[in-house]
Amino acid sequence: MAVVAAARHRRAWRRGAAIRIIAGMSERQIAAVVVTYQSASTIDACLLRLRAADGVAEIRVVDNGSGDGTLEIVQRHAVADARVHFIANPDNPGFAAACNQGAADSRAPWLVFINPDLMVETDTLARLREQAALLGEALLGVEQVDEHGNPDAAVRRCDPDFAAMLRSPRRGAQLAVPADPHSPLQRVDALSGALMMMPRALFERIGGWDEGYRLHAEDLDLSRRARTAGAVVAVANGLRVVHVRGVSSRSRPFFVEWHKHRGLWRYFRKFEAPARGPLVRAGVWLAIWAHALVQVPRLLRRM
Repeated sequence: MAVVAAARHRRAWRRGAAIRIIAGMSERQIAAVVVTYQSASTIDACLLRLRAADGVAEIRVVDNGSGDGTLEIVQRHAVADARVHFIANPDNPGFAAACNQGAADSRAPWLVFINPDLMVETDTLARLREQAALLGEALLGVEQVDEHGNPDAAVRRCDPDFAAMLRSPRRGAQLAVPADPHSPLQRVDALSGALMMMPRALFERIGGWDEGYRLHAEDLDLSRRARTAGAVVAVANGLRVVHVRGVSSRSRPFFVEWHKHRGLWRYFRKFEAPARGPLVRAGVWLAIWAHALVQVPRLLRRM
């Protein structure tokens, strides 16, 4: 009887171990959410990279009304790979709303939001997830470079300094934080929304992306709420991806600039304005839109 009991115990332990292994694999799975708009020039390469990436169990592409063949490319990937699902919005509800749609359509316990002009290496996301898992709750990004290897200064950001903006709109709008070469994991106030990874539990606890933003500053908002919830916000300096940068936005610079400043004003109203008097609020509004006006000659020269 003792032998039979021991055999049953071993079988039960093995079944439990198998369940634990499967659960462990499930706990490490990643859902990649990609929001597209007029992204035909880069989305094919982006999806090929994501399909080959370690740990990616789901790929959700949410298209915001593209008319350039983006959906046809995504459909080909969906036919070839069951992990790829797409949502075709008839209009453009904004980046934040589309990110929430993609997250809601997936189930993996890790979420990574990736721009359609960003190219990951095979092991990048799995390595980033392992670093995040060691921190408990975390919102992490990576170093981003252009096609020539030049780093993107906007990857690491500080919170907007509205007092500095009142003194100098141009200087106050500068949010970039230099990379720390001595810090493998560099804590920052905020990350670039081009690549952000976090556990789904944290994403749901802080309420996801704020859909009141249309195009810019939603990453500042998400980062701030993650920090307020006790999460680590940081850049893994040892991991690098290529970011082609703004392919879909180059044809509409005034639209982008308008929503960049509109988003900054929403951020101020949400986080700072309640503690400020009416004169300060009026001054910040003027500083934000003065900075927007300064951009007009530069945009006209680029047209």
